[in-house]
Amino acid sequence: MTGNLGLGEVELPGPVILAPLAGLTDYPFRSMVRRFGPCLAVSEMIASQALVRDNRKTLRMISTAGREYPLAAQISGSDPAVMALAAKMVRDMGAAVVDINMGCPQPKVVKTNSGAALMRDVRLAGKVIESVVKAVDVPVTVKIRLGWDATSKNAPDLARVAQEAGASMVTVHGRTRAQMFRGKADWQGIARVKAAVGIPVVANGDILGPEDARRCLEASGADGVMIGRGALGRPWLLHQVAHYLESGETCPEPDADAIYELAVEHLRLMLSFHGNDRGLRLAKRHLCYYTRGKRGGALFRKALNLAREEREVIELIGAFFREGDRL
Repeated sequence: MTGNLGLGEVELPGPVILAPLAGLTDYPFRSMVRRFGPCLAVSEMIASQALVRDNRKTLRMISTAGREYPLAAQISGSDPAVMALAAKMVRDMGAAVVDINMGCPQPKVVKTNSGAALMRDVRLAGKVIESVVKAVDVPVTVKIRLGWDATSKNAPDLARVAQEAGASMVTVHGRTRAQMFRGKADWQGIARVKAAVGIPVVANGDILGPEDARRCLEASGADGVMIGRGALGRPWLLHQVAHYLESGETCPEPDADAIYELAVEHLRLMLSFHGNDRGLRLAKRHLCYYTRGKRGGALFRKALNLAREEREVIELIGAFFREGDRL
């Protein structure tokens, strides 16, 4: 069902890619996803200006690239020279792919003329892509949206510019910037991008399960899918989707005991990587996703917010997942 996702010398494990989500798809989460099988993962968005200033927190976001092959480091910014320098830095730190963010809709990003704001200045966007392509010896990919708003759905034009500038792949989120994350993703809109270019196109938006992935590929004609929020609390999802697309068979969901073990492992990875205080705070966000849609989840989340130690959190996870009537 999927097309060719080859990126030059970078051999991709399959047509399912882990999307970047700020504050969520960090090294521990990417490690949990890869526990179920290899995949191309995209780092959290890295601000190019902060990176070149050697911001400690920003550098840490990409510090594990060398042991995460293949990892795409996503950088954002609108200054071609700064973006080129940032691309060199992430490449030197081990990134197998450099991804340029031209789709983030958040006001704090857009006001710097970065992210989705670049869809309003296709000429500048082309200069940014060209500068990054020239700066590194690895594939460069670009993530965009359908356009700025309903009156300017220029994703096909920007994709052509990206291709001409040397980009190896384009990922399209099926909403405009004006939509943010509201409404439904327009997978057929992604088909217009696919028809406009010869490089691989990856579809993103509202892919929450294997059937969604199949329908998205049928509607968009894309070569692969990128999954973000659907995988939160379900690090096994990308493997399920890849297996279904390849074989047509559906993998069973993990049972309660297995989810308990995964949640505890995730917690400990967070504490080890981020430190006890910050790690516990960030881990709570992920643990809430593990209980999403399950009976008793609201009570669990309320108790979780009050927990202050690793031991307390593990006890809560155990109480929730090891009572069979919770699921």
